[in-house]
Amino acid sequence: MPSRKQRRRREKLKRHEYEYVVETEDGEELHVERLRDAEPDRNAPKAAGRPRNEVLVDRRGRPIQRPSLGRVLRRAAIFAPILFVFVYLTAQDRLSPAGMAFNTLVLVAFFIPFSYLVDTMVYRMMIRRYERDQAAKRGR
Repeated sequence: MPSRKQRRRREKLKRHEYEYVVETEDGEELHVERLRDAEPDRNAPKAAGRPRNEVLVDRRGRPIQRPSLGRVLRRAAIFAPILFVFVYLTAQDRLSPAGMAFNTLVLVAFFIPFSYLVDTMVYRMMIRRYERDQAAKRGR
């Protein structure tokens, strides 16, 4: 027969949405909020129900970063050589190396704003999910 500790551990593993739980001395489980205090970001717009100095945390417990052009440019620098190899393999000997480089630059120029747009959409989706979860908790 499994001990109480083993049963609780098994119950945690079977939960659909991973939750952070702290156990009190009495054996009661308390759910921990998924927000961490951080330095206030003065440029960040204040969301409806969220103070500026709180950083959103995803389901894994990692902070959700705001979209930034620097991160997108680093990602583009990683993908540029991969795109060049793709253009090289699909060019069928019709393009000079300068033409392949130009095609790669065009692809990277498309990739940068598209990647920033996707980052922005994901960030907004996470904010909406957080606000929906907070509203559901207040409604209980």
